[in-house]
Amino acid sequence: MSSLATASREALSEGGALARQLDAFVPRPAQLRLTAAIADTFQQRDVLLAEAGTGTGKTFAYLVPALLSGLKTIVSTGTRALQDQLYHRDLPRVRAALGVGHRAALLKGRANYLCRYRLDQARGEPRFATPEQVAQFQRIATWSGRTQYGDIAELEGLADDSPLLPMVTSTMDNCLGTDCPFWSDCFVVQARQRAQEADLVVVNHHLLLADLALKQEGFGEILPGAQAFVIDEAHQLPELAANFFGEGFGMRPWQELTRDCLAECRSVAGAQATLHAPVATLELALRQLREAMEQLPPRGTRWRALAVPDVADGFDAVSSALLQLRDALAIVREASPGLDACHARALEGVSRLARWLEDGQESGGEEWEIDDAPIETPLLPEAPEPASCYWYELTPRGFRCQRTPMDVSGPLREHRERSMAAWVFTSATLTVDGGFEHLAKRLGLDDPDTLVQPSPFDWQQQALCYLPRQLPDPAARGFGAALIATLKPVLEASQGRAFLLFASHRALREAADALRGGPWPLFVQGEAPRASLLQRFRESGNGVLLGSASFREGVDVTGDALSVVVIDKLPFAAPDDPVFEARLDAIRREGGNPFRDEQLPQAVIALKQGVGRLIRSETDRGVLVLCDPRLLSRGYGRVFLDSLPPFRRTRELADVQAFFARQWAPAADESLPDDADSPAPPFSLS
Repeated sequence: MSSLATASREALSEGGALARQLDAFVPRPAQLRLTAAIADTFQQRDVLLAEAGTGTGKTFAYLVPALLSGLKTIVSTGTRALQDQLYHRDLPRVRAALGVGHRAALLKGRANYLCRYRLDQARGEPRFATPEQVAQFQRIATWSGRTQYGDIAELEGLADDSPLLPMVTSTMDNCLGTDCPFWSDCFVVQARQRAQEADLVVVNHHLLLADLALKQEGFGEILPGAQAFVIDEAHQLPELAANFFGEGFGMRPWQELTRDCLAECRSVAGAQATLHAPVATLELALRQLREAMEQLPPRGTRWRALAVPDVADGFDAVSSALLQLRDALAIVREASPGLDACHARALEGVSRLARWLEDGQESGGEEWEIDDAPIETPLLPEAPEPASCYWYELTPRGFRCQRTPMDVSGPLREHRERSMAAWVFTSATLTVDGGFEHLAKRLGLDDPDTLVQPSPFDWQQQALCYLPRQLPDPAARGFGAALIATLKPVLEASQGRAFLLFASHRALREAADALRGGPWPLFVQGEAPRASLLQRFRESGNGVLLGSASFREGVDVTGDALSVVVIDKLPFAAPDDPVFEARLDAIRREGGNPFRDEQLPQAVIALKQGVGRLIRSETDRGVLVLCDPRLLSRGYGRVFLDSLPPFRRTRELADVQAFFARQWAPAADESLPDDADSPAPPFSLS
């Protein structure tokens, strides 16, 4: 054990620095083993994959060696909310307990900071759709005069999807850089300067990956060089990386370009006469393309989109309009930095659209079976395997088109090796059936050190897993109605206090309709902002929260308010995801098994995320209800069950009712009845 590992263990041990300084801190053996492994990884500049179950205390386990090591460390979290929690709550407590004076910085992507130039441009603009937007804009303007850091998160009540945000924040495309009149007071520049000077920088995966993508293209870097990286919630990294190492465009950014062109014309004589017609042409072409795309499924591959004549013609019209705008901007670009930036954006838009329309190989399709469900997957029998998937997605008022690389392990490996730094990848959900192989391959890790520290919770006493009898196959007609009939007595036993996770928005809506008017307050994803919905659910004490895939993570409710987690179906990825289809086809080409190598492990990790919402503390008690009969009727069900914590399990509703009546008998039989179809063995963490 290295000296850093010894010091880290001592700080987290009984009588150590954290136990002396922090109220309610309790030393945990799993946390001590984890912090020692992380400390050794730091000292040896090695790579570690560490799964730390809920309750292990992984945040303190990596912050302590990071602060004691003296290494310049970057900690990357999965979301901005976790980033804020880490920086504003966890880090100050650990730093104070250790008595270290390390400088820390919080760094977010530029879209999280107020842009003084764009705020100034938006003043007096007739862009506001409602009086509420006018009032909100005035609130932003008032706040801009007193904020120290310009972090949009300081503005409580401003929704993440507010149409005001693009008006008052910048993107890499529309930032004027050193030509900006507000450069010396730029919040983004100031945040990056603080990060350069800090010993520990807290970022999120989006910013980390944006930096890696820039470095890969040779344009420089956002983040300071570091000697150690900690990637928390590391299971999210491969999917996010695929987006960042690709490229895309969309209707909304190009609409913003047209508005910015007209806004910049106000300060340049004659510019509006030059730009008015090409701006109007592009706006019309975008609207007509979006109307033509109504004929398409919500998302699909490029070749499917371009096979529709109206859509193909629509893309040609947008391409022509972008060219016209680019050429018009070239005439006036030297008149102001803003118009020059608009010209660069139009130039890049022309290039990206051309690449999306022309690059790569097109394909036919072939149906093949996965888990008895036919999946349409692209097939290129003669051409070499494409490096990327080209696809589109419709939004309520727009569209986006993307090129996504099929394999990001190469660029991730290249950057990691070039950094010469220590890398720690950690999460509560990294393994599948006890192994790290799936995630290690996707991250480009050939032979990393690995560690599994199970959750320290007493699962046998705190939790119960209920697998209801007589539910039909999830694909069968009537599954939704049977599901609600099965759940109602569970909700009666628990007096609400439940979180229901659905595989689709349609199933969520049907369940919400069926449960409305019941005795429990109902909180449905999409009917209020996420943070507000969770807060109201916590405060209700007996509510029922309904969510879909995006709610598998980030729902952290301790205590009795969440005592039941229901998962309707095994979370296999939707077969209409074009990137997923292309990835499955690539696996087939390499001689692999798409179901075994991709669909199953991804679904296992997703299920573990949902299950992790149930027990969040040593005093929580709850019932997990898994409603998919394939867990017992299909051979792969055992992989799911063996990847979960060691629940006591039952198929009897009476056991659930007894659990909530606090009459559960500890000596009760933990196995399933003999008549269960293909029964899985008792849960284990092997």
